[in-house]
Amino acid sequence: MVDEKKIEKAVKLLLEGMGEDPKREGLVDTPKRVARMYTEILAGMEEEASTHLSRTFTTESDDMVMEKDIAFFSTCEHHLMPFFGKVHVAYIPDEKVAGLSKLARTVEVFARRLQMQERMTGQIADALMEELDCYGAMVMVEAEHTCMTMRGVKKPGSKTVTVAVRGDFENDELLQSRFYAMLGR
Repeated sequence: MVDEKKIEKAVKLLLEGMGEDPKREGLVDTPKRVARMYTEILAGMEEEASTHLSRTFTTESDDMVMEKDIAFFSTCEHHLMPFFGKVHVAYIPDEKVAGLSKLARTVEVFARRLQMQERMTGQIADALMEELDCYGAMVMVEAEHTCMTMRGVKKPGSKTVTVAVRGDFENDELLQSRFYAMLGR
């Protein structure tokens, strides 16, 4: 759980450490704003994917289901800077499918945490496998990391791509090819 009072104190110290005056007009409410911001952007720490993926519908189809271009914003745990991009999710149902909005909500559960892109990609795939009991899942995340584009190497526009494959997707190159074809690649 986010402790807004501790964050407020830390932000005040951070401002002082930067040589700023926390009592300056433009900064007086900054500690409170930052604390509220972290409560919002880290809301996934208090959520479980099962909350969203438990609402399913019966199906006789075992054809691939894909939701692509799910926009997300997350926070890098190494620098506390944003990374953002798109998630593409596919799974092969075994008698039940999730509501399409539930896939996007599942992405949000994992994105709204202090995170590493590599871990988030696998967490989304694992949640689909566990909660939907599907035959397989494949997840691709494409993201720009501001810790790399604004600082350090400073390469704006560069993207990091991670992929997680589970179940039937793991050893089936044809299924993986269909996934990429559905993405238009």
